[in-house]
Amino acid sequence: MIKTVLCDLLGIEYPIFQGGMAWIADASLAAAVSEAGGLGIIAAGNAPAGYVREQIARARELTARPFGVNIMLMSPFADEVAQIAAEEKVAVVTTGAGNPSKYMDAWLKAGVKVVPVVPSSGLAKRMERCGACAVVAEGEESGGHIGELTTMTLVPQVVDAVAIPVLAAGGIGDGRAVAAALMLGAAGVQVGTRFLVAKECGVHQIYKDKILKAKDIDTIATGRRLGHPVRSLKTPFSREFYAREYDASFSNEELEAFGAGALKLAAVDGDEKRGCFMAGQIAGLVKSEQTAKEIIEEMFSEAESLLKGAPEWIK
Repeated sequence: MIKTVLCDLLGIEYPIFQGGMAWIADASLAAAVSEAGGLGIIAAGNAPAGYVREQIARARELTARPFGVNIMLMSPFADEVAQIAAEEKVAVVTTGAGNPSKYMDAWLKAGVKVVPVVPSSGLAKRMERCGACAVVAEGEESGGHIGELTTMTLVPQVVDAVAIPVLAAGGIGDGRAVAAALMLGAAGVQVGTRFLVAKECGVHQIYKDKILKAKDIDTIATGRRLGHPVRSLKTPFSREFYAREYDASFSNEELEAFGAGALKLAAVDGDEKRGCFMAGQIAGLVKSEQTAKEIIEEMFSEAESLLKGAPEWIK
């Protein structure tokens, strides 16, 4: 069995986080992942604070194991959700789309372990100085908000830059990627797209079907002009957004308005025309719905087998 420093640090069986996918990662999915031995994460996204508190309570009804809350720092409710995370003393907070420094003191005083998602070694070092117990180094292969570096290049540079554990994210879809991440120096992985099709995930079935049918070239990155690029499946919406992004007749404000609410339309309504179906580049590897337990056990069994066989390559 694969165990790393992350397991003892957070009280989990497998060194794997479920990604904080807005409008997708709710209490049911988070609890299922935690029950399976990973760290399930409730995504706050752009939801109001009351929703997040309800989801925390629901998760505690479903599991006694540790779980986390992901706070999307661009959310208009980020301040309120950050306060709730401290008040509820959740086991772990992960953050995305920004710098959480201003919240760190309150979280640490409440005993919350903070694991920011970072796109660069510079931000990783800053988060370590602020008291983060680990960081997630997320490459641009991931779904949702992305940076500029790939996982293969980012992870070893972050590992070299900080003394705290590093999780690899972006392009982690099976045991081969888990093994590769560990060889890059990571102490664990964060997985989003694969868990999106977990049986316990309540996302619209159309969304799941699109992931299951996806090929390796079926994602696109949009929003670079706005300064916060997003990776999603190629759909009528994403193609139209991409076209407007490079059309000077559309202002940034018009682009923002065009994209507003598109993720919810995909995740909740399954709207194939107006929805933004965020997904990572590993969508083409995902071929079946499984339980969270089956996903985790399959990934780590494969990784362990590969790592045990590595000496055969050395002559």
